[in-house]
Amino acid sequence: MKLQNSTILFIAIVLFQCAPKKNQNPESPMPTEYQKGQFGYDLNFLKKYHRDLVVLGNDSAGAQLLVLPAYQGRVMTSTASGANGNSFGWLNHDLIASAKTSEHMTAFGGEERFWLGPEGGQFSIYFKKGVPFTFDNWFVPKEIDTEPFTLIISSATEAKFEKDMHMENYSGTKFDLKVNRNIRLIARDSLKRILGAEIPDGLDMVAFESENTITNIGPEAWTKKSGLLSIWILSMLQASDSGVVGVPFKKGSEKELGKIVTDTYFGKVPPDRLQIKDGLLVFKADANYRSKIGISPQRALPLVCSYDPEKQLLTLAQFTLPPNATDYVNSLWEQQKEPFRGDAINAYNDGPVEDGSQAGRFYEIESSSPAAALRPGESLTHVHRTIHFQGSKEALEKIVSQVLSISLSDISFKE
Repeated sequence: MKLQNSTILFIAIVLFQCAPKKNQNPESPMPTEYQKGQFGYDLNFLKKYHRDLVVLGNDSAGAQLLVLPAYQGRVMTSTASGANGNSFGWLNHDLIASAKTSEHMTAFGGEERFWLGPEGGQFSIYFKKGVPFTFDNWFVPKEIDTEPFTLIISSATEAKFEKDMHMENYSGTKFDLKVNRNIRLIARDSLKRILGAEIPDGLDMVAFESENTITNIGPEAWTKKSGLLSIWILSMLQASDSGVVGVPFKKGSEKELGKIVTDTYFGKVPPDRLQIKDGLLVFKADANYRSKIGISPQRALPLVCSYDPEKQLLTLAQFTLPPNATDYVNSLWEQQKEPFRGDAINAYNDGPVEDGSQAGRFYEIESSSPAAALRPGESLTHVHRTIHFQGSKEALEKIVSQVLSISLSDISFKE
């Protein structure tokens, strides 16, 4: 049987289209394999499980960060030098991959997350009315643990989120509130103005801030008598064996300013893990010993740092600290005599618990807003800024000298 030319052509086209192709677009590179600890690894990992992932930063070799609406507009991680660079946030990869939630807290990790205080006491929103303050009764509210925030708008440098919440505290007070959370990537020139410092050439950096606002959308005023809320920002960062946190504090007598540090959250922090220097606390951030410290608003300054000599990494955290505000919610797990004498700053170091298990190799830097005594329609805003510098020791020395008036040797643990 003789085939027409048009029939032959049709068969040839079909066979060509069905044939396997090695690469339809030779100019599109195959996905690169990255190692855990690299930003590219976390980028590919989160893309696999979350199609809503927001990437801020359009410099593939420079500053970028990853934000997830599904995890309350959480900044998951950042990098100062693109996909091949270090990933600064700690992620719980196994839990994220499982897509499971936990009864008490779903510890996805993340470099900066939004929570609300207080955690403990008669005005806690983590314990139901009348129960003992034990771990079995402690539950992170689902609104700040497993429920998504709504992404309102995003660009190459900013993402805006919102969420309406309805909560009840330990004393039975109900709260209706709206949360607005805006994440912004900060450019190098803008950071120079913010810090009032010159940034040495050759120093890699990434900087971002979250602007967090709560608004009373209910019919009743929030009062100290029935309990108040606060904005609580927590950063989970990669720990190293030689990592430390440095917390500057106001110098002065205990009679005038109160104690320098609260160091008894999980038992007394031993002196080989916490040192009090001249206006500076140095706290080990090696994820080898579970411990936590807190600084009162009377002692606090609006800046915390950490230093990892292994990665040649200096991290700064800046945050809102109103000069005359003294009422901060108390999160201790007990009936409190002073429920508004809490901390403005906390630092946490993870480590093994009694059974030998451990949440992860991370430490935390935390800041809180004052207690929010808001009438209907009123709002309170808390800004938390995270800045990473990575490079030579000489360049990092110039930054810490300008911003903190100390040296890297001061942010080190003297045995």
